Amino acid sequence: MEHEKDHIIPYRTFLYVLAGLIVLTLISVTVTKIHLGTLTVFIALLIAAVKSTFVLRIFMHLKFENRMFTIMVIAVILLIGVVIFITLLDYLYR
Repeated sequence: MEHEKDHIIPYRTFLYVLAGLIVLTLISVTVTKIHLGTLTVFIALLIAAVKSTFVLRIFMHLKFENRMFTIMVIAVILLIGVVIFITLLDYLYR
């Protein structure tokens, strides 16, 4: 435990990320009020993915961790995506 490195992130960075998350939330709410058909859901999910990336990298300090943690997080997210895709295929072709 003596050799652990503390990564001190300035409060300014947290405030920038917070402001970015609030702006992206307002954009996603605005997009849902505009009728774009199926593109609305795609844009909302894309914004949600960007917001989750901010949270993972800054607030959960994944930016400073070993590359293996980043690879594992990406693998888990891809696995969840595959499971959701297979579930949707099952639902659509019943």
